Amino acid sequence: MALNKDTAGTTSLILEVPPYWEEAKAELMKRDRIMKKLIPQFGDLHLVGNGDPFTTLARSVVGQQVTARAADAAWNKLLIVCPKITPAQVIKAGAEQLSACGLSKRKTEYILDLADHFKAKRVHANQWAEMEDEAVIAELVQIRGIGRWTAEMFLIFNLLRPNVLPLDDPGLIQGISQNYFSGEPVSRSDAREVSANWEPWRTVATWYLWRSLDPVPVE
Repeated sequence: MALNKDTAGTTSLILEVPPYWEEAKAELMKRDRIMKKLIPQFGDLHLVGNGDPFTTLARSVVGQQVTARAADAAWNKLLIVCPKITPAQVIKAGAEQLSACGLSKRKTEYILDLADHFKAKRVHANQWAEMEDEAVIAELVQIRGIGRWTAEMFLIFNLLRPNVLPLDDPGLIQGISQNYFSGEPVSRSDAREVSANWEPWRTVATWYLWRSLDPVPVE
């Protein structure tokens, strides 16, 4: 799983157990022999969400293709320039100040485009909670710098959707390989076949496979 453990930045964390979590655990342990062994190893740990859509997406852009340390350094500098990480603050800061935070020219453009989408209401953030997963993804990938993987991570960690299968996530593929195929290479087709048994709780199964690789939950 490639997200930093401080994905939320200044965002308040949603510490409550997702409403579907216990039912999902019980169903997965009934259906899947690997989940039956894996889930009890992590006790009461569960997916923790984060609250603010814009901050979550901005943090994901800052963290793309750099080390966690570099992402944290840039994010902390950005917090000085934009203490609340709102679209208005980001637009007011402008390209020069954002670049001075350690963001590349391309990431600076991405952050500004993200802010512009939110400020101009070209995305319907206040409606995402009621929208289907693919409809949310379709809106998000229109923003520069946000691809399907980032959109799927947003569905999992911000909207707490229960049935997301992020096939582009290396951690998911590695987790399936280690737990279901004795470390042998796994194709997307293999992953889909394994995950068919998890419906409609693929997010939950994915989370436990991440934990099998890194016991410390991502927040």
